[in-house]
Order: sequence, then structure tokens, then C-alpha cells
Amino acid sequence: MSALSGTLYIISAPSGAGKTSLVHALMEACPGLTVSVSHTTRTQREAEHDGVHYHFVDEPRFVEMIDTGAFLEHASVFGNRYGTAMQPVRDRLGQGIDVVLEIDWQGARQVRETMPEAVSVFILPPSRVELEQRLRSRGQDSDAVIERRMRDAVNEMSHYAEYDYLVVNDDFREARADLMAIIRSRRLRQVAQQQHLGDTLQELLGAD
Repeated sequence: MSALSGTLYIISAPSGAGKTSLVHALMEACPGLTVSVSHTTRTQREAEHDGVHYHFVDEPRFVEMIDTGAFLEHASVFGNRYGTAMQPVRDRLGQGIDVVLEIDWQGARQVRETMPEAVSVFILPPSRVELEQRLRSRGQDSDAVIERRMRDAVNEMSHYAEYDYLVVNDDFREARADLMAIIRSRRLRQVAQQQHLGDTLQELLGAD
């Protein structure tokens, strides 16, 4: 990818770690950052809008996109398919826009195979006890579902070593600041600043 390109960020976390809330807060705090909207075969919920929360497609259309290589990554989760379309991501990166993918470790592996320059962040809860408490506080799931989610969370967290950065979401504001620091440090790299500061550098280094 050229120096004009934005940065692709992969953000993963077990259910209950607070990833979605942190990403929303990150979007508000960091201009020039956008979240990729995934495709899914899941049924659209009442409060959801097509193209905003997800691109809702049927099974045949999703399979067609797989067959034509349209996805950067895709996976099946709890009987539904989810995938990230490649072209919209590449288009935004080419425009110098930073893109966030909220995906699990399996999707992260697929993305790194195609775009190894992606920056990956794994969000951890402070403890298993706190994670279970957060899942139960939602008041939506039975004990059996909570137990399954905890098993899935442990499996997800076992892949933390595959990521570039680890952020612990104990204090929400501190975790958000940690994510902002990662974004900020990437934007201050020489290759990025050379484009941003083009006129300033020319003036500073120009002849008197």
C-alpha cells in the first residue's frame, strides 16, 4: 500500500469486554477514522438499518460473494454468516481514511494473510469474574447461554498473542485513551507525516 493510504485496524475482544462501546467512543474522538460495515445473513432487527449496522443479504448472495472473492474475511457465528467486503475497505484506505474492523480472531487471521500491514488490537476484560458479571448484568441470557459465552470468551482470549497490542478494559476512559494513543502513534509515523506536512516540510527545508 502506498504512503497515501490509511491504516487498517483490527479490533477483537470476547463478548462482554466492551469492544463495541469503546469503538463508538473512539469514532467520536478520532476524526478520519471509520468502522467497516459488515455483510451478514442474520435477520435484520427492528432498530437496525441496512447499510448502517450491517449489509443484510440472503444466503445465496453471501455464497456468491465468497465464490467471487469479494470478502476480505468471513466466518459463520451461531448459525449466521458475517463478512467484510474487500473493495470498500481498500477504497477508503486509498483515500487516506483509517478503517476499523470489529472481527474475531478467525477473521483477523484471514485479514492478516491478505493485508499483513494491518494493525491489530485485542481488548481484554480485567478478570474472568468481571467478564461473567458483565455478561449477567445484561439480563438477557440464561445460565446455559452465559456458560457457553464464557467458554467462547476463553477460547477467543487464548489467541491474544496473535495481536500487536493488548488493551485491558478495566477503566473505560483509560481503555479509550489507550486506543487513542495507538491511533495517534500510527498517525505520527514519518511516512504518514511526510504526506500530512508536505508544504511545511518544503518550506522548512527550502532555500532562503
